[in-house]
Amino acid sequence: MTASALTLGIALLHLLGMFAAMHAVMHTRTPQGAIGWALGLLLLPYVTLLPYLYLGSSRFLGYRVGHHPLSPRAVLAAADTHAIDPGCARFAAISALQGRPFRGGHRLRLLIDGEAAFDVMLAAMAAAEQCLLVQFFIIHDDALGRRLQQILLERAAAGVHVCVLFDGIGSHALPQHYVDTLRAGGVAIHRFATHRWRNRFQLNFRNHRKIVVVDGARAFVGGLNVGDEYLGLKPPLAPWRDTQLELHGAVVADLQQLFADDWQWITGAPPPLLPSPSGDGNASALVVASGPADPQETGSLFFAAAINAAQQRVWLSTPYYVPDHAVRAALQLAVLRGVDVRVLIPSRPDHRTVFLASTLHAYHAVRAGIRVFRYQPGFLHQKALLIDRDAAAIGSMNLDSRSFRLNFEVAALAVDPAFAADVAAMLTEDFRHAAAVDEREYRDAPYLRRVAMHVARLFDPLL
Repeated sequence: MTASALTLGIALLHLLGMFAAMHAVMHTRTPQGAIGWALGLLLLPYVTLLPYLYLGSSRFLGYRVGHHPLSPRAVLAAADTHAIDPGCARFAAISALQGRPFRGGHRLRLLIDGEAAFDVMLAAMAAAEQCLLVQFFIIHDDALGRRLQQILLERAAAGVHVCVLFDGIGSHALPQHYVDTLRAGGVAIHRFATHRWRNRFQLNFRNHRKIVVVDGARAFVGGLNVGDEYLGLKPPLAPWRDTQLELHGAVVADLQQLFADDWQWITGAPPPLLPSPSGDGNASALVVASGPADPQETGSLFFAAAINAAQQRVWLSTPYYVPDHAVRAALQLAVLRGVDVRVLIPSRPDHRTVFLASTLHAYHAVRAGIRVFRYQPGFLHQKALLIDRDAAAIGSMNLDSRSFRLNFEVAALAVDPAFAADVAAMLTEDFRHAAAVDEREYRDAPYLRRVAMHVARLFDPLL
């Protein structure tokens, strides 16, 4: 290559970097992210242009958003005929943000850890008679994955409409023959992908939801994916600590619709949907869905609003503690109100950069009066939120930027003293197996490790 061609190439890269920097300034959601991308693209475009193509955009284009903000008055008017717990009123902002009301009359059951959860979920799938909707971020071709595959094939052979979604990046190791076997057996199965030219090159915008709906009447959400590690069978992270939630009642229709939104994005046609019968329980519930297609940062706003509603306690369990400013401020304000704020995080890393950033955030949290604990027996993957003595949420949302604004997520927020008591008992047992974090964890760390924590925190918008 001649010197003039090399000079021209460098000039072109800097020109492209300048245009990309303008795009970053205009479209990156956080000021920190905009500054970071803009400086990198202007000064080192030959290093940052390609990463920006894959990671830079924070908006998912073309997806039909299934919920639109409503006024609190409209939400109340849309509520069903079941009695709604009065405690739902303090979460009116979340209901309005979702554009759907709390619904009453639900039966809820906590499914703690993989073996118990999958015994119930797989049995429910095996009993499907008309329609089975299954969505996971990760499906592995291992012992658990093949158990799922066999049940799906049996139900399809019995004439059940079986629709399966999995994420193309989360399930990157899933072999094609696994998918082909299901399709040959009559299962409609698709990978969630971006398939719009502006989204096509993105590693962001993953569908992190875990949803199972059986015959429109019974649903499951939570943190579990399909793989032997979720049964605690793969050291060094074993035993694996996770939680799933089983729901019966009208809110199952909202989970069906959420699955349908994702399914229609991929296939262009809706899946078969069945009416969801009213429940015979006492819990009021709201499906909380978030994703990069939302006009607002729904995930972050959900956590901030729920924490701000607390008067007695906020107990959080999350594998990745990388809160943004809004959630961090909400937790600090809760402490100042005299609320019992506790955060449960892992003691073992599965992603080292996130673990380093999380350790620094834990240090700042402890300094602000937030009690932080590290779960000791194995890897903590559960996503649980307990508010006061009557409200709790279980779902797929982590406390990080990916769940706040880059991934498609789902959770169920329930208001019911009995269910909240079950969640409190579960978390109390988890805290019993956890060690409290104090400031020495950071201060006594070697200097270079502390430097690594601060460097990792610079990547908060991508973690």
